[in-house]
Amino acid sequence: MNPFSLEGKTALVTGAARGIGYAIAEALAGAGARIILNGRSPATLEEAASALRAAGATIETSVFDVTDAAAVRAAIAAIESDIGAIDVLINNAGIQRRAPLEQFDDNDWRELMATNLDSIYYVSKAVAPHMIARGRGKIVNIGSVQCDLARPGIAPYTASKGAVRNLTRGMCADWARHNIQVNAIAPGYFATPMNRALVEDPAFDDWLRKRTPAARWGNLQDLHGIAIFLSSGASDFINGQTIFVDGGITSVI
Repeated sequence: MNPFSLEGKTALVTGAARGIGYAIAEALAGAGARIILNGRSPATLEEAASALRAAGATIETSVFDVTDAAAVRAAIAAIESDIGAIDVLINNAGIQRRAPLEQFDDNDWRELMATNLDSIYYVSKAVAPHMIARGRGKIVNIGSVQCDLARPGIAPYTASKGAVRNLTRGMCADWARHNIQVNAIAPGYFATPMNRALVEDPAFDDWLRKRTPAARWGNLQDLHGIAIFLSSGASDFINGQTIFVDGGITSVI
């Protein structure tokens, strides 16, 4: 058997309409999984679903707000009842807000934490009982190099991603005994819509290329392999880990 195959598996990907979420959905579909795309905009989600279906993927959609605990519970119950068992959960939904910490808006703090951290707690907590009952499951949280690093103007984002790393460890501590593997992917600097302001800043672009041993931005395809690995049987004894996909930026001074 191919340990990287996802044939017969169903994966729920949050925040899947674009960027990293879409890329991971594309990768898992290519490995044979049926994909459930999540997002808050029905139109945007259906556009993403149509593109993936055109490439031959088996796609379902589920529109719900990952920051609303009651909505999450209802949506997960409906998926398990009407679509099927969730074998793989990719907690990808996230946002960025930039400002000096002393000027950071309290509402932006709450929105950022709700999206980047609370959503992982809500969705995983809703999915886990079903995985526990089946005695198997894969949960992959999307972190960032900011799990370990800080940079001016994004202290709250850094705090949220540091918490994601430790929540991943805590989920492992509670759920590994049920044959559930919980790991995190920590992307470096990728050319995504969230990072458009940085990509289009010549000074930052120059700094990043000099600072990163690989001397380039990440491409979304660079995440395909690790997403398949952590979602498949190939990673069955890997748990509680955060794997950095960053071109080496966290390995050098």
